[in-house]
Amino acid sequence: MNAPTVTAVVGVGMMGGTLLGGLVRAGWDTGTLLIAERSSALADEMSSRTGVQVAGLAEVGKRADTIVLVVKPQDAGGVLEELSRTLRPGALVVSLCAGLGTARLESHLPDGTPVVRVMPNTPAQVGQAMSAISPGSHATQEHVEVAERLMGAVGEVVVVSEKYQDAVTAVSGSGPAYLFYIADAMIEAGVHLGLPRPIATRLATQTLLGSATLLSESGTHPAVLRENVTSPAGTTAAALRVLDDRGVRAAFLAALEAARDRSVALG
Repeated sequence: MNAPTVTAVVGVGMMGGTLLGGLVRAGWDTGTLLIAERSSALADEMSSRTGVQVAGLAEVGKRADTIVLVVKPQDAGGVLEELSRTLRPGALVVSLCAGLGTARLESHLPDGTPVVRVMPNTPAQVGQAMSAISPGSHATQEHVEVAERLMGAVGEVVVVSEKYQDAVTAVSGSGPAYLFYIADAMIEAGVHLGLPRPIATRLATQTLLGSATLLSESGTHPAVLRENVTSPAGTTAAALRVLDDRGVRAAFLAALEAARDRSVALG
């Protein structure tokens, strides 16, 4: 009987800790998971919370079949080079390091090491992430499926060619911030119109949640859903006219292009 595969999460800050917690909640055997973290206090806290063993990078390299790298991009090269000294042949590296391409990651690893790149987003904290994954030059379909199972523990997953990752970053990686920006604006507008702040907050939050759920579950194009709310010469039409007059749609396009361009520059 084959031994169970071992998965190590290297870096258990916000996103790494979220993923680790998601794996545990999804029923992954904690005995097949490892934590590697530079901060001993954070490592001990996560180990206490999840029951997952803490290990050093050398031990991770020796034991892990899959290594999930969730460190700052500027630290990734040094961490990978340290892991490379003991890395098991055939071990898979799954990178959640924003902006780092698979070729750059592979350059710090032994020749032939499979790498899969992932762009998640912060709704992973509530099991509602949108993660886009892209295989590197040595990754097989089996490696992609491993990454899909990992990220499926915290939300939805889509496989894309790596050439689209900068656009993915602009749309979904940074996307939660745009919606929080809109929510904040709606709440402030509600307060300006005379609503108590708790009521304005509840109205805006549930409206965004309900609208996203309707969009997801109905399968209807957002333009059609927008039209369903917009009566001729009604309140919604008046509001949308102002948004169009102020160039909000064009501003969104320019904003996402700026995010895409910044992702390219950082990579």
